[in-house]
Amino acid sequence: MLNFLFIVIGLSLLILGGNWLLKSAVAFSLRLNISRIIIGMTIVSFATSAPELIVSINAALDGFPDLALGNVVGSNIANLGLVLAIIIILGNIDVRKAFYITDWPVMMAATFLVIGFLYFDGALQRHEGGIMLLFLFLFLIFLLRFQKTAVIDDAREDDKPLALYKALLFLGLGGAALWGGSELLVMGAVGMATFYEVSERIIGITVVSVGTSIPELAASIIAVVKKEKSISVGNLIGSNIFNLLAVLGITSLIQPIYVIDQGLLTNDIWWMLGISFLILPLVFFPKGLRLGWRDGLILLFFYSLFLYFTLF
Repeated sequence: MLNFLFIVIGLSLLILGGNWLLKSAVAFSLRLNISRIIIGMTIVSFATSAPELIVSINAALDGFPDLALGNVVGSNIANLGLVLAIIIILGNIDVRKAFYITDWPVMMAATFLVIGFLYFDGALQRHEGGIMLLFLFLFLIFLLRFQKTAVIDDAREDDKPLALYKALLFLGLGGAALWGGSELLVMGAVGMATFYEVSERIIGITVVSVGTSIPELAASIIAVVKKEKSISVGNLIGSNIFNLLAVLGITSLIQPIYVIDQGLLTNDIWWMLGISFLILPLVFFPKGLRLGWRDGLILLFFYSLFLYFTLF
C-alpha cells in the first residue's frame, strides 16, 4: 500500500514539475531570444535527466552497476519507443533539416561511443567517463553557437516574458518536483518489483527506466498540449544525449561501471541502438520531414517487442 502511495504522489509531482519546467523554458527562450529547441536540449533535458543521474550514481556507489547502466539504457529506449511515440500519436510534428544534420547524428554518435566503450571490456572506466563529458561539452558549445530550430513550432501570440525571478522560481520548482516525483515513483516501483524477486538488470531496464523517463513524458505531453512541440522533441533528443554522456560520464567518473549481467551487452544496448536509428527513416517515410501517428504506432510496436524479448 505504501509503495502504491509513493507511485501516485510521484506521478502527481511529475505532472506539476513538467508544467513548471515548461513555463521556465519558454520564458528563457523569449528572454534570451534563442530557439526553443536549444532550451529544450539544455535546461529541460538536464532537469529531466536529473533522476537518471541520481539513480545511477546511487546504484553504482551501492554496488549495483547493472541497475546504474540498465537505468540509462532502458530510459533512452523508453524516451523514443514510448514517450516520443505518445507525443506523435497525439499530433504530427514537422521536422527541419537541422534535426537530421545535427541532433540525430550527435545522439547516434553518443550511442556508438558508449556501446564501443562497453563492448570491448564490459566496463565504463573513469577516463572513458571523462571523454564522454568532453564530447558533451563540445556539443553544447556548438549547439549554443550554431544550432537552428529543428522542428517547426506552432506560433503562439500569447507568449510573454516572465520576470526573471519567476522564470528562475519555475525552473527550481520544476526541477525539484521532477526529481522528487521520480524518486518517489522509483522507490514505489522498485519496492513492488523486488517483492516478486525480479533481477537487478530487469528492474533497471524496465521499471526504473520507465519511472525515470516519466519526467520526459510529463514535460513533453504538456509541451504538445501547449503547442510547444520543439521543446518536446528537443527535450527527448537532448535527454538521450545527456543520459549517455552526462549521466554515464559523471557516474563512471565517480565509480567505474562494470557489467555483471551479460544481457545488457547481448540484448539491451542493441535495442537502444536500433530504436535510435529507427527515428531517421520514420522522419522521411511515408511523408518527408514529418512524424505522425503511424510512426508512433511503429515505435510502440518495437518498444513492445523490446519488453517481450527482455522479460521472456
